[in-house]
Amino acid sequence: MNELSLIRKAVKGNKKCLEELLVLHSDQLYRTAFLYVRNREDALDVVQEASYKAFMSISQLKNEKFFLTWLTRILINCSYAVLKKKKKEIPIDKISEGDVDRGEQGVESLDLLKAINQLNEKHKDAIILFYFQDLPISEVAKVMNIPENTVKTYLSRGKERLKKLLGGVNHNGKKLISKSI
Repeated sequence: MNELSLIRKAVKGNKKCLEELLVLHSDQLYRTAFLYVRNREDALDVVQEASYKAFMSISQLKNEKFFLTWLTRILINCSYAVLKKKKKEIPIDKISEGDVDRGEQGVESLDLLKAINQLNEKHKDAIILFYFQDLPISEVAKVMNIPENTVKTYLSRGKERLKKLLGGVNHNGKKLISKSI
């Protein structure tokens, strides 16, 4: 069964189809939640809460082709709710070694995560949705509820800020951030 037919059945009330869709997108949802809340347990809680909210409101989905956009928006809202509830950021040194690759790439990943966490909310959202979720600019605009040109501006400014935060080059002289991040 293709994804669009699963979405149509889920909107009509078939909970098994919605469950199948959530399983299909679970890795992407978890990665996105982790980028926001910065630890495994909270990311799993966010995915669970977003799944629950999706189950409760799937009948309100107006356009089936925007299912993932709709679900991602729910996930982001749940992520911000968890962060607001905690009212503190998790220090970067609390991330366990198993959450990132080891070695030089792991250090760069930690630096990138730390830098992304320092961006303002709108730039952080645009960077995560575009580069980590691989959403096209048009989808990012729909998720963030802003014009496409504004998304491009946020991406550009976010990348510039990341370049400044990361220093532009690593200790081997390689660029840390290219045009494609």
